[in-house]
Amino acid sequence: MRSSNPRRWIALLVLCPSLMVIGIDNTILNVALPTLVRDLHASNSQLQWIVDSYILVFAGLLLTAGSLGDRFGRRGALSVGLALFGASSAAAAFASSANEHGFTEPKERGRAIGIWAGVAGIGIAVGPILGGALLGRFWWGSIFLVNVPVAFGALILGRFFLPTSKDPSAPRLDPIGAALSMAALSALLWAIIGAPARGWASAGTLGFLLLAFAVLGLFAAWELHTDHPMLDVSFFRNPRFTVASLAITSGFFAISGALFLVTQLLQSVMGYNTLQAGLRIAPIAVVLIIGGPLSPRLVERFGTKRMVAFGLCTAACGLVLLGSVGIDSPYLLVLGGLVTMALGMSMTMAPATESIMGSLPREKAGVGSAVNDTTRQTGGALGVAVLGSILASGYQSHLHVSLRGADAVTARSSVGAAVQLGERISGRVGHTVIDVARSAYVHGMHLSFLVGAAILVCGAVLAIAFLPARAPYRELDATEYLPTDIVVDPSQLAPSGVVE
Repeated sequence: MRSSNPRRWIALLVLCPSLMVIGIDNTILNVALPTLVRDLHASNSQLQWIVDSYILVFAGLLLTAGSLGDRFGRRGALSVGLALFGASSAAAAFASSANEHGFTEPKERGRAIGIWAGVAGIGIAVGPILGGALLGRFWWGSIFLVNVPVAFGALILGRFFLPTSKDPSAPRLDPIGAALSMAALSALLWAIIGAPARGWASAGTLGFLLLAFAVLGLFAAWELHTDHPMLDVSFFRNPRFTVASLAITSGFFAISGALFLVTQLLQSVMGYNTLQAGLRIAPIAVVLIIGGPLSPRLVERFGTKRMVAFGLCTAACGLVLLGSVGIDSPYLLVLGGLVTMALGMSMTMAPATESIMGSLPREKAGVGSAVNDTTRQTGGALGVAVLGSILASGYQSHLHVSLRGADAVTARSSVGAAVQLGERISGRVGHTVIDVARSAYVHGMHLSFLVGAAILVCGAVLAIAFLPARAPYRELDATEYLPTDIVVDPSQLAPSGVVE
C-alpha cells in the first residue's frame, strides 16, 4: 500500500487557484445580468445565452482537453490554458484530472475532493462580490479582467510546484465526438431557450429538440464504434456511475438556474445594487466552503446513498423556500433558501463525485474526472436554459400592462428592461409598469423553482434506488499506479522539493 506523500497536498493547494478562476467566472457574470440589460438592452433569452455560451464551450471541450493533457503533459497543458486565459475553463479540466489522479486511496481522495469543493465555494463567493464592486465603479467589461491576476499566480505556482506527467499510451483525440457532443447540447439549448418566444409546442422548438436527440444518438453511435472514443459510453451501464452523474447534473442544474434567477430578483425586484446583491449571494459560498470538507466525514458515518439522497432533498427544500419569496418578502427568506440549497449541494457533491471516481478502474480515472466536470457544466447549462425559459414564459404570460409598440416589446423582454422603462415613464403609468413587471417575474420564478425542486427529488429517488449504501472501494497496490499519477517518483523531485 502506498504511503501518504505530503507533496500531493502541496500540489492540490497549487491547483486550487485554477479552480478559483472557474468559480469566479461562473458567478460573476450573474451579478452583471441587470447591468447588461441596461447597457446592452439584452432580453431574457439573450441573458441565458450570455451565461450558457461560456458553459457550453466549457462542457464541450472538457473531455478533449483532458485528452490533450494526457498526450502532451498535464502541467504544460495547465500552463498553456492559464497563459491563454481565454481557455481558463479548459485549465480546470487538467487541474481536476490531476487532483483525482493524485489521491487514489478512498479516504484521502474524499478529503481532497472536499477541499476542492471548498475552494470552488471560495470562487463562488469572490465572484459576486468582486463583480458587484467593479460594476459599481467601472463599465461592465471590467468583470472579465478580474481573473488575470489569479490566472497569472496559478501559472507561476504551477511551473515551480507541480510535477509534470503524461500518459505515453494516451489514445488519439476524438474531434468528431467533440463536435457531435457540442452540436447536440447546442441544439438542445437552442430549443429550450427559444421556446418562450416560439412556443413550447411550436415546430421550431420541436424540430430543434428532435435534432438534439438525433445528434446525441449519432454521438453515442460514433463513440461505440470508433477505436479512440472521447467517452466510453459503456460506463453508463454501471448504475453507480450513471446515477452519480445524474445527481451531480441535477445539483448544478438547480444551483446555476437559481443563481440566474436570484441575481435578477435581488436587483430588479428587491432593488439592491450590484454590490449589495453580490454580498447577499455570498452566503452560498460560505456554506460550500464549510460543508465541502466536512462532507466526506458525514459520508463515512451515514454512507453514500443516504448522503446523496438527503443532500438533493435538502437542496430541493431550498428551492421551495426561494419559490415562496414574494415582492415584499424580507431578504431573510431569500437567505434561508440560498443557505438550504447550498447545504444540500455541499452534502451531495463530494459523495457523488467519489462514487463516479470509485466506480471506474484505476486506469480510467482521468476519464472519470472529465465526465464529472462535464456533468457539472451540462447541468449548469440546462439549469439556466430550463429554469430561465420557464421564468420567461410565466413572466410574459402575467405581464398585463397597457403598452404598445416598442415599449411593449421592451417590457416583455426582461424584468430589468421593464423596470428601466417604468423609471423613464413619469407618473402612475410608470409605477404600474414596474409593479406589474415585478409581480410577473415573481410568478414565473415560483414555477421555475418548483420545477427545479421536482428534478432534485427525482435525483434523490434514483440515488436511493441505485447507489450502494456504502461505496465499495478497491484497495490499490503500488504497482497499479500509472505514470499519469500526480505524485511522481522521488528521483524526479529536486532536493528543495521544487519540480524541475
